[in-house]
Amino acid sequence: MTDPREARQARLRERLRAESLAGLLVTHQPNIRYLTGFTGSSGAVLVLPGETILVTDFRYETQAPDEVGHHARVEIVRADLWERVARFASRTRGEGWGFESESTTVATARKLADQGLPGLRPVGGLVEDLRVRKSQGEVDAIRAAADLAADAFAATVPAVRPGASEAEIAAVLEGELRRRGSEWHPFPTIVASGPRSALPHANTGRRVVRPNEGVLLDFGAQVDGYCADLTRVVVAGTADDRLRMVFELVRDAQAQALEGLRAGLTGKEGDALARSLIEQRGFGEAFGHSLGHGLGLEVHEAPRVSRTNEKPLPEDSVVTVEPGVYLPGWGGIRLEDDVRLTAQGAELLSRRQIGLIQP
Repeated sequence: MTDPREARQARLRERLRAESLAGLLVTHQPNIRYLTGFTGSSGAVLVLPGETILVTDFRYETQAPDEVGHHARVEIVRADLWERVARFASRTRGEGWGFESESTTVATARKLADQGLPGLRPVGGLVEDLRVRKSQGEVDAIRAAADLAADAFAATVPAVRPGASEAEIAAVLEGELRRRGSEWHPFPTIVASGPRSALPHANTGRRVVRPNEGVLLDFGAQVDGYCADLTRVVVAGTADDRLRMVFELVRDAQAQALEGLRAGLTGKEGDALARSLIEQRGFGEAFGHSLGHGLGLEVHEAPRVSRTNEKPLPEDSVVTVEPGVYLPGWGGIRLEDDVRLTAQGAELLSRRQIGLIQP
């Protein structure tokens, strides 16, 4: 398979020319990895008209060249990283240097200005826009992460029982994820039981699961840097009629979205595919968040499948599909899967939960 980094850098340079920028300072770690392959936690990338330079510190003296190869020149600094960055950037002809406004701190921007970097301009989304459309290799990594996460969940289901705490269940799940090769947890694992499952982003706590109540598990896996994001529901015993009814509503809403979702719809139109059914059955106010978000090197990235997104969903983007119904004091149900959007429809990358799981 052809390495994509040269093509990514070439597309970025086209965007820099269109923006009349002499170069771009990249500081957001996922963007650095996307452009160069470097996975370290400290560094910056300078994208120049004819060269890409990775500046990092002595901790990565061996790692950086191994990961980057010939796709960037590696410069190891042993003093002030930003002074070295400014020195390289100032050698370029012309003014108009862009820096990533969402990841570069005010203090760093001031340091660069103090070093005399010409024409600093805050810019946003230049690399992120490139990352929206996923290559086959990226999709394969997300699918592998979703498979890994599904296997880890299956191994965790027996631990979801009355008397177990949310934290204990989360520990089992996270252990199974790591045992199967997940590089890390893309976000804090959520295990929310009973009434706490009505909190869409609950913090996993010490609450003990009680008989016959629902337990919501929201978890992710990471393969080659790419994230999967799944939400599943398990009943610690026997589900009552209300629990079955809410589960079936959310399942049907997700199925309707998966059937109709495709590239070219606006984010708002995609969101409505699930929301319309939930509203028709009288639970519209209980579905307060968006239907989905983009997935890739970050667990939340563009595009958004949301009521507020009037832009078309790009072909080959990967998004979550996660309708939910949350009833304070009782609990909540959310089902989440990952799909690639094509002009023909949504390609499922994860294994759907069709029915209630009762260990």
